[in-house]
Amino acid sequence: MAEPEIRELRYFRAVAEDLNITRASERLGIAQPPLSRAMRALESRLGVALFDRSDPRRISLTEAGETLLKESAQVLDSLDAAVRRTRRAGSQTAALVVTAKPGTATDLLNFVARELRDEPGAPAIQFEVSGFGEQVERVMDGRADLAIIGSPHLDNALAQEVLAVEGRMAALPVGHELASREVLSVADLRGQVFSHRAGQTVAGSNYWSGQRDGRPAGTPVGPVVQDSSQMLEVIALGQAIALLPVTFTQRNLRPDIVYRPVPDAEPYTTVIAWKPGHPSPWIPRYVEAAKRWSGLPR
Repeated sequence: MAEPEIRELRYFRAVAEDLNITRASERLGIAQPPLSRAMRALESRLGVALFDRSDPRRISLTEAGETLLKESAQVLDSLDAAVRRTRRAGSQTAALVVTAKPGTATDLLNFVARELRDEPGAPAIQFEVSGFGEQVERVMDGRADLAIIGSPHLDNALAQEVLAVEGRMAALPVGHELASREVLSVADLRGQVFSHRAGQTVAGSNYWSGQRDGRPAGTPVGPVVQDSSQMLEVIALGQAIALLPVTFTQRNLRPDIVYRPVPDAEPYTTVIAWKPGHPSPWIPRYVEAAKRWSGLPR
């Protein structure tokens, strides 16, 4: 049996995600009839039905189609990542791309840049700011070589070295019922309203509220925030509280917010991560420099 071609898998992915031949053909930039023929040919090649066409108004995936969508995504994503890395490696302006969320890595990047800049053949270091929780995806798909990642977004699919482990503090508006206490526990935070990010997972919500076993049923859901600045404003206005890394609270002292340690909260871990098997000889050099930085007093 002949193996499916990459082109066929890309066509299939578009149709499987849209579940509409017309939209998929527009997305791919090809006519509808050739796309339909390509899907029939793929089914014939595999010897299974990938789509259920019993409803004339819409198509759906069969169990085999669901399996191919899941499995082929890994193949296509890995291929796309390999192409990106290859093109960047062959570029005359090749750089080591490091990604992190805003405000987490400026000091580290400056330190590592100073460490490596005088070494023969050292690549330029390009820093790219990424959104909340996007760092793993950028390394996996080849857009970045290294990422500075913090809890709870650590991913075992990446090679990683720990840079820092720190405690967390409750951020409370002045006048909050818990603000008069010097030290808090996660039990004290149960039932409180926490800010959260759009698309945040249940596990992420549990981590940021300090509830390892899940928040109790009926716990109020706080306002959605887009970034750290908005989160601090929401807290200052008394609309929510937050559980934050110690270093973040030290960088964001405000007269309208008080911070209280929560010693039994799961700590915040920061790692530097990269794709296993990355060919650049500068990855280990960068990682070692980052680890030296993390051990310096600040």
